[in-house]
Amino acid sequence: MTPDQLLTALRWRYAAKKFDASKKIPAETWAALEQALVLTPSSFGLQPWKFIVVDDPAIRAKLVAVSWGQTQPVDASHFVVLARRQDLPEAEIDRYLARVAAVTGAPADTLGGLRGMMAGFRQKAQDEGWLNPWADRQVYIALGSFMTCAAALGLDTCPMEGLDPAKYDRILGLAGSGYSTVVACAAGYRAAGDDYATRPKVRYETADVISHL
Repeated sequence: MTPDQLLTALRWRYAAKKFDASKKIPAETWAALEQALVLTPSSFGLQPWKFIVVDDPAIRAKLVAVSWGQTQPVDASHFVVLARRQDLPEAEIDRYLARVAAVTGAPADTLGGLRGMMAGFRQKAQDEGWLNPWADRQVYIALGSFMTCAAALGLDTCPMEGLDPAKYDRILGLAGSGYSTVVACAAGYRAAGDDYATRPKVRYETADVISHL
């Protein structure tokens, strides 16, 4: 992809309000988007999240009522809910380090320094009350990556904060699982009648938002 192609895709992207329910994302393309979520970077690499792809039409229909009546959950080809790891337990650090050892071949006994650093960070975040907000921000990194990758593939998305997280958790079976809904994203193909598709993209001038020191 050239720089011009990237910018063209980003200028084409918008938050689709109406999806063409008759069009489905090909399985191979969706599999790539799932991997885009898996490959999302996170602080320390801890990946304090879970991504729930809602395939069941009945469950998606239930989500409309707790999404401020928005119909993207049922109209879009695919619908993914991004959840954070609630009150990230210290055991998650050990889980991650076990994965590091398995993937890289690093002896587990050489990872003690890294574990101490991450455990110290986690404890400070918990003590000062920003552990969950930190996890929320990690989830938004995943959301941005997902939307950008979708645009690069010519797919429409709509990020959705207009929802009731607690009711999502109950419908999706997340209540008591250790994970909590943060945001959702619909993906698919824009409907022909979506007026938002042709509206000019309103952004501040580059010089107003980017500075060089």
